[in-house]
Amino acid sequence: MNGVHDLGGMHGLGPIEAEADEPVFHHEWQRRALALTLASGAMGKWNIDMSRHARENQPPEQYLRNSYYQTWLVGLEKLLLAADLVTAGELASGQSAAPLPDDLAQRVLRAEQVAGVLGRGDQFTLDDEITATFQVGDRVRVLNNHPTGHTRAPRYARGKCGLVERDHGVFVFADENSKGRDNPVPQHIYSVNFPARELWGADATPNDCVMIDLWDGHLEAAD
Repeated sequence: MNGVHDLGGMHGLGPIEAEADEPVFHHEWQRRALALTLASGAMGKWNIDMSRHARENQPPEQYLRNSYYQTWLVGLEKLLLAADLVTAGELASGQSAAPLPDDLAQRVLRAEQVAGVLGRGDQFTLDDEITATFQVGDRVRVLNNHPTGHTRAPRYARGKCGLVERDHGVFVFADENSKGRDNPVPQHIYSVNFPARELWGADATPNDCVMIDLWDGHLEAAD
């Protein structure tokens, strides 16, 4: 979706100011927000791309006003409500009106499981024998699509041309995965090299480029 979360190439937002010796969490509630998100996701009611879309899909003024972990909480609340795991009343009161069903309660990520689960990670590579649409060295164009759902094709690259520099193999197509389908859509991911002047125009520096990882579903052959 063309939301305020997709800020690449936009002017007027000021520089990114790195904080020296920045802690992992500035406040205890941020630590809890991350823990709640991981524990809730372990119940299997949504996937990582669905959670990304839930965070992105906010009114612009709310998204810009929120801090990073406030946005995580907004997304988590949407997911919990959509999955009927909580009610609006429970969120407002901060109190659970009923326990989780036993099958879901057994899947909640517990403290002693965290290290193992995070160390294992998720599997998004696929063994499907899918023929690559493009080869290293091919000139490609990003489709100028504007989906209302989640997409990993940044707005500033749509309609722009670049060269395929690497084929990473076959992965779950994130744009389709965000729709919550049971069967993953396997596609190749490519690293595509875009000259800065292709993206930003003649005023961009001539020797710079941007590497963007894009799926088959984002690309077409360029003339």
